[in-house]
Amino acid sequence: MKKVKVGIIGTGNIGTDLLMKIQRSEILECGMFAGRNSHSRGIKMAEDIGIKTSIESIHAFEEDPSCCDIVFDATSASTHVHNAKILKKLGKFVIDLTPAKIAPMCVPVINLDRCIEGDSVNLITCGGQATVPIAYAISRIHPETKYIEIVASIASKSAGAGTRANIDEFTQTTRDALRQFSEIENTKAIITLNPAEPPTIMRNTVYAIIDNPNMDKISKSIHEMATRIKEYVPGYRVVLGPIYENGRVTTTVEVVGLGDYLPAYSGNLDIITCAAIKIAEEYAIKKIVCGGNV
Repeated sequence: MKKVKVGIIGTGNIGTDLLMKIQRSEILECGMFAGRNSHSRGIKMAEDIGIKTSIESIHAFEEDPSCCDIVFDATSASTHVHNAKILKKLGKFVIDLTPAKIAPMCVPVINLDRCIEGDSVNLITCGGQATVPIAYAISRIHPETKYIEIVASIASKSAGAGTRANIDEFTQTTRDALRQFSEIENTKAIITLNPAEPPTIMRNTVYAIIDNPNMDKISKSIHEMATRIKEYVPGYRVVLGPIYENGRVTTTVEVVGLGDYLPAYSGNLDIITCAAIKIAEEYAIKKIVCGGNV
């Protein structure tokens, strides 16, 4: 199968993890790896495996628009606002891994087909990718759910500069996604950076307030959802519940990273890069099957 070229903007943890995943893809190949830091470890790794690199960031794509059809933006929310306008003019399909929320929000297990019909998607946040499907699974059974809250806990060591710069955007974008996909108005999102040593695995807990919940149906819905997510995020698993106590349904999921670039405790990065690769591969397949007309 002919491979589809992709570009990556952002040579930090997320961008480099994407690069490693693309290397083993049967559908994608990297045509440009661009950032701003000439001393980036990711830049050096890309150069060592023969990938075209640049420290001109978005300008590299303006100078060489033929380098790729799909662009992953792994910069920051504020930077993506600028990049998105340029990439749209260049006619690229854009997968935004920042919480900028310019493009339609995408959770592959829920709305992948609709995602690849447009010209760009937003991957919400790592916490959003982990918990929105659980909230969705609950609301399918109980649309009258009164309240949903998620708490995402990640190892401090796995939170790079981009994550730390976007904490406010993380909570707001995750909350917006919870509302949109679950259709429950009253929601809340919290992120905590755990400094524990050794670093802890990413854990996400979803709390739902429901009167007289049907726990058998909720449990079936959640575990079916987790099984589907595991198809593209192998380290995803339910580790608690769902359980019902004191009027509240509680479910905890854990994400263990694949270790492509970062340690296994960096599941927060792995879930969002796995989701991005899933979207890109499905878009690429559609592009090939349709003869270039997506």
